Amino acid sequence: MTLARTWSVGLAGVHGAMVDVEVDLSAGVPGVVLVGLPDAVVRQSVDRVRAAVVNAGGRWPLRRITIGLSPAAMPKQGSGFDLALAAAVLAADGAVPAASVEQLVLIGELGLDGSVRAVRGVLPAVLAASRAGHATVVVPTGNAGEAALVEGVEVLAAGTLAEVVAHLRGRAPLPRHTRGALPPDAPGPDLGDVVGQPIGRRAVEVAAAGGHHLFLSGPPGAGKTMLAERLPGLLPPLDEQAALEVTAIHSVAGTLPPESPLVTRPTFEAPHHSATTAALVGGGSGLIRPGALCRAHRGVLFLDEAPEFPRAVLDTLRQPLERGSVTISRAGGSATFPCRAQLVLAANPCPCASAAGDTACTCTPPERRRYQTRLSGPLLDRIDLRVDLPAVTRAAWLEAGTAPEPTAAVAGRVAQARAAAAARLHDTGVSLNSQVPGRLLRERWSPPRPALRLVERALERGALSVRGYDRVLRVSWTLADLAGRTVPGGDDVAEALGLRLQRTAA
Repeated sequence: MTLARTWSVGLAGVHGAMVDVEVDLSAGVPGVVLVGLPDAVVRQSVDRVRAAVVNAGGRWPLRRITIGLSPAAMPKQGSGFDLALAAAVLAADGAVPAASVEQLVLIGELGLDGSVRAVRGVLPAVLAASRAGHATVVVPTGNAGEAALVEGVEVLAAGTLAEVVAHLRGRAPLPRHTRGALPPDAPGPDLGDVVGQPIGRRAVEVAAAGGHHLFLSGPPGAGKTMLAERLPGLLPPLDEQAALEVTAIHSVAGTLPPESPLVTRPTFEAPHHSATTAALVGGGSGLIRPGALCRAHRGVLFLDEAPEFPRAVLDTLRQPLERGSVTISRAGGSATFPCRAQLVLAANPCPCASAAGDTACTCTPPERRRYQTRLSGPLLDRIDLRVDLPAVTRAAWLEAGTAPEPTAAVAGRVAQARAAAAARLHDTGVSLNSQVPGRLLRERWSPPRPALRLVERALERGALSVRGYDRVLRVSWTLADLAGRTVPGGDDVAEALGLRLQRTAA
């Protein structure tokens, strides 16, 4: 038989699409023609596949080889098509039965020695194969753990091309990989380690309970980074669907550890202030990869020294934070990644960053104002909670002998508050107060009119925008949920307004 076909998967963001790999052998000058919008990596795969077949003990057909990747209009990127190309060529040449590869999905990169190497994006690829009705997938041994997370698909792990050929010939079946027990999560930093800062601890608890964005300002050593690092520990574990969603993002990004194939805890991303737009949001040449914002999906994105980030880079966060997703477009196509992360910004109040606070500051008032205005107003308007942390005093250190509440105790209250919000919002399609649309919030869950007097006056004075008004209402509902109240009262609205309007002293 001179015509054979098999299947592989192409990726666009975290979504996979089935790719039909067809090979035709015909008379003519020996050579390979590859069609179907392949990128440079896919075009180079012909040389890798040829060397792998020969070094695995096979024979490369000395005929005109036409390889088609369809749908032809979809760009094909990456090295994950190597294994499927090799199997289809061998099937067309009669080295393996053509029927053995017709319904098989093969994913993996080939080394020149015939080894099958791990690739990125195997989890979304196997999910796509499952949705398309394919029953069996062959993946590299290094990716077998994440591939086995998909139910209803038989996952075969391959270490070499020779093993795949032996399996297709029926001589030595490939080992079937099943989902195993996950290793226990390593303990994270505890909130009990934070000395003093009751306002900061309260803000972190409120942020965790409602999914609110947070801005922490204060001198060095005040505990901004410590508080931010402990926020993921207050968030509940990811459910199965969310875990697969987050794992798929890290699989495409290449940051998924092989010893822990499923991400079950909210992630924490803290890029350096020299990060580019592509590093923060996503991008890159060729295969579009998720940035830190996308990798923090359902977790925490922490930007320390936020004013040191280029303003244009920070402003790219505005739309993704509102929509919960980001679409990155290139000439060859586009990719959409989910990015519903909690943003935590941290900043010193001034350029000198005196650890002693305002009393030892050497900056002039204009310098302080210029430093604070590096964060644009539209970005700050999307931050629900803004907290100024004072310097840690000697008295706070002396009182450190009294152990503050640990993460476990606070996480319990957070879980109860989230459950109350989810029950109230069960018919809205969202489960967190921070996600409730403003119009729905005002129409169905507006607090009693007397409780709104303070926030209405702030709106009239221009201290709040309409977006800020809605965000105060969302935070007030979170405060009520934490307190076990069914409706926010005046104290809840006042506290929410205070957490919204805090400013760094100029």
